Amino acid sequence: MKTSHKTAGGGASRRRAGTEWSRRDFLRRGGLWLGAAAGAPGFLAGGSSPGGKLNIACVGVGGRGWSDLQAVDGENIVAICDVDEVRAGAALKRFGRRRFYRDFRRMLDRHAKEIDAVVAATPDHTHAAVVMAAIELGKHVYCEKPLAHSLYEARRVTEAARAKGVRTQLGNQGHSFSSIRRFCEMIWSGVIGQVREIHAFCRHSYCPSTRVRPKETPPPPKTLDWDLWLGPAMWRPYHPVYLPGKWRGWVPFGTGIVGDWVCHVVDPVFWALDLGAPTVVRAEAVDYADPRIRAETYPPGARIEYQFPPKGSRPAVKLTWHEGSAAPPRPPELEPGRELPRIGAWVAGDKGTIMYGSHGAAGVQLIPAKRMREYKMPPPTLPRSKGHHREWIEACKGGPEAGSNFNYGGPLTEIALLGVLAMRFNGQTLHWDARSLRVLNLPEANRWLRPPWREGWRL
Repeated sequence: MKTSHKTAGGGASRRRAGTEWSRRDFLRRGGLWLGAAAGAPGFLAGGSSPGGKLNIACVGVGGRGWSDLQAVDGENIVAICDVDEVRAGAALKRFGRRRFYRDFRRMLDRHAKEIDAVVAATPDHTHAAVVMAAIELGKHVYCEKPLAHSLYEARRVTEAARAKGVRTQLGNQGHSFSSIRRFCEMIWSGVIGQVREIHAFCRHSYCPSTRVRPKETPPPPKTLDWDLWLGPAMWRPYHPVYLPGKWRGWVPFGTGIVGDWVCHVVDPVFWALDLGAPTVVRAEAVDYADPRIRAETYPPGARIEYQFPPKGSRPAVKLTWHEGSAAPPRPPELEPGRELPRIGAWVAGDKGTIMYGSHGAAGVQLIPAKRMREYKMPPPTLPRSKGHHREWIEACKGGPEAGSNFNYGGPLTEIALLGVLAMRFNGQTLHWDARSLRVLNLPEANRWLRPPWREGWRL
């Protein structure tokens, strides 16, 4: 990806992802990397700084990025970057202004020979720009979920990381929890038999109170570089309805609830059932008929149905995603008076049902509770993780691949982004071909696989 340092201002214009081998097989073999780490391009026999520490640069160090920065602070932090000095306040206090940049491209140019790895924790619409710039320099990358803002971006980033041989990790932290491994082991033990139906849900909404683009044009705060914050998104005037954090509900910047939470909530079944890519997707969103609203903001609720074809001995699976005001149904086995979690899933097999909560199958349990009390967990078959960031750091130093590397996290992200696409074509069924990255029955949907980037930015 090549980008100029001079971004456009107020008048500016506008093989299949994943792997052929199974994640289940990969981790059952103890996470062995299918290649020689030492001496391979992009891999380090320990970090390049004194004491074998990695030299890391962090892009986006407010909010979630501050947590990521603290998680890798045991390595050598070379530089930090954020377009908002207020949001970066804690990081600035910790590391000082001499290491601080507003433009990640200038930071990468200046420290290209020094940096081993990059942490990207910016808003969704700039993930691909940051990650691709780092990958092209041969840097290892940790990226917050979702991996990208569009399906094309997610596929390009996944393919680029694989081609460069860099070590990666998606920021779906629950993938490293012990609970997700217990869930996989329960499914693989056959305790609920063959799975054909899943209901996953997040009963929150990012729908803004202002659902169309505001007309007011207040000046941005002096501590914020609005042009850099927009990055590759088409130019629009600053307004406080977009940030901080509120960008998640705006289509040009965020990916809504489905983009923010699928990588957490669907991760356990994606892994345990080796779901791969769906072939049919359909969304029914609440109060989402107006095309002006669909172009700008996400709905207050939605139900998205995915159909996954049979694979190996697994039958076809229907996964229904419920968000916001579109509440999930109750599983028949759930006791009267017992509530579903606000975020989680229930997984129905022909011999029973498993329910779990948010990140990485938290609170995984058979229902009803009596069956769980009587159940004896199978012996562990998966290695337990040392921690999500630690996995990635050790991978960068020549260890095994991190569990949610982009070969896994990229296709998982594509499921989320297919939901975003389906909401844009609310009520219409999309027939999806993951290999060619195309909607087969609705040609007009394909233009939204790769929304345009602003002049001066190119993937």
